[in-house]
Amino acid sequence: MNQTTPLPRPSIGVFDSGVGGLTVLRELRRELPAVDLRYVADTAHAPYGQRSADYIAARSLAITQYLLDQGARLIVVACNTATAHAIAAMRERWPTLPIVGTEPGIKPAVAASRNGRIGVLATPATIASERFKSLLQRHAEGKQIVAQPCPGLVDLIEAGELDTPALHALLAQLCAPLREARVDTVLMGCTHYPLVQAALQRTLGPEVQLLNIEGAVARQAARLWHEAATEGPAAIHLASSGDPAALADFVRRALGWPNLPASSLPPADAPAQSARTAPAAAGG
Repeated sequence: MNQTTPLPRPSIGVFDSGVGGLTVLRELRRELPAVDLRYVADTAHAPYGQRSADYIAARSLAITQYLLDQGARLIVVACNTATAHAIAAMRERWPTLPIVGTEPGIKPAVAASRNGRIGVLATPATIASERFKSLLQRHAEGKQIVAQPCPGLVDLIEAGELDTPALHALLAQLCAPLREARVDTVLMGCTHYPLVQAALQRTLGPEVQLLNIEGAVARQAARLWHEAATEGPAAIHLASSGDPAALADFVRRALGWPNLPASSLPPADAPAQSARTAPAAAGG
């Protein structure tokens, strides 16, 4: 008798260059507690902020295909840099697939500012992208926007340096132009940055309001999710192109979700559908 492999349960696929998208994953679990989530950390190719646009697009397409093969019915690009450089290519490749991007919330930052001076912390690639320039043209007219590229910050966060002298020294350097410009609102334009939000707030001072957009991304995903509820507890699946054990350990330390195993992505030049992730239930 022929046996067929059961189809994977419908899930939401989430990816980032590394651990930054975990901030989006946390909000998705809060917004959609009964939905399976699949998270890919492309750690072996991080940080995207120092890669070319073509490279970022190629990785994003390959990871999306992998997630679709695992049962994803909606994709969340939990990376500002990948959204800026790859989401158009993704939507062209899969025109009927719901895809939610993550990009700096210039409009809400402008609305929140009292003095019209807004700082944006983002990767060099995000700030250099046409998508970011378009956001400024549409929403920042008449306002002073201080766009601060943050080379090296994602690397420290990926290395788990969330409260170290090296981190504090870099934050002091990156935030100095924002303090000099007397911004009253700072937008975290990379999903990694909320993982060091407390340290950022101390560096900027209590009078500066820090904004992120992870909650808005999760709410948009919830609006687009129309799949029927699945039976049994919702699962979170983790996969990494780097060290899966390191990803699982980071999830435990940063999110407080223990006992979530992680699997390895296939090599960059291997067929994306050749790997499977192991499910595990999680809360958040």
